[in-house]
Amino acid sequence: MKAVAYYRVSTDKQGKSGLGLDAQRDAVRRFLRDDYPPIKEYREVESGKRSDRPELRKALAFARINNASLIVAKVDRLTRNVAFLEAVLASGVEVVFCDIPQVQGAMGRFILQQMAAVAQLEAGLISERTKAALQAAKARGTKLGGYRGVKVDPALGTAARKAKANEIASRYADTIKELHDKIEDLQGKGSATAYALAKALNERDIPSPRGGRWQATTVNRLLARL
Repeated sequence: MKAVAYYRVSTDKQGKSGLGLDAQRDAVRRFLRDDYPPIKEYREVESGKRSDRPELRKALAFARINNASLIVAKVDRLTRNVAFLEAVLASGVEVVFCDIPQVQGAMGRFILQQMAAVAQLEAGLISERTKAALQAAKARGTKLGGYRGVKVDPALGTAARKAKANEIASRYADTIKELHDKIEDLQGKGSATAYALAKALNERDIPSPRGGRWQATTVNRLLARL
């Protein structure tokens, strides 16, 4: 099996100590056996509730480009965020779970869909509880929102937007570099133009940062940040 491995732990402490990661690698090693090691490994230190998972995005893009499966040690290592589960499903990459090896292909996609449905339900219930709590606080006379005597420096917002844009651009760095090298290997030095890279990204169904199709201008803006 041609596989790309994805490992995730929830805390910096776990990531630095290797706790959890070693167990996930062992599970992948046992599952792949003669096909070990995977063609590439990605490691993420992030909560499963969050959707900004740059290493998982890189793993999916690399797997799609190389027509490989994404292998995950345990199904709960993937995510509990509905939006991200839907993005995984839309990526077209087959996901294999070492803890339920019999679930692959169409059944694997079905499991992901059920995870997304449960995550959606959890999000809805949390939203309902939050609204009920806010309404109860308002009924008690608690002031919600409004000015609290603290002025916000607009420069901080600009810096945050730049940092976010740079973080998004970094997610595509490996994919862009690989496509650049492939194009120049096939067509010669200087052939990997922004137009050629945009075309290659679209052919591989890799969505742009805003979820649409790539344009040369989009590639140029991303390259400028990289």
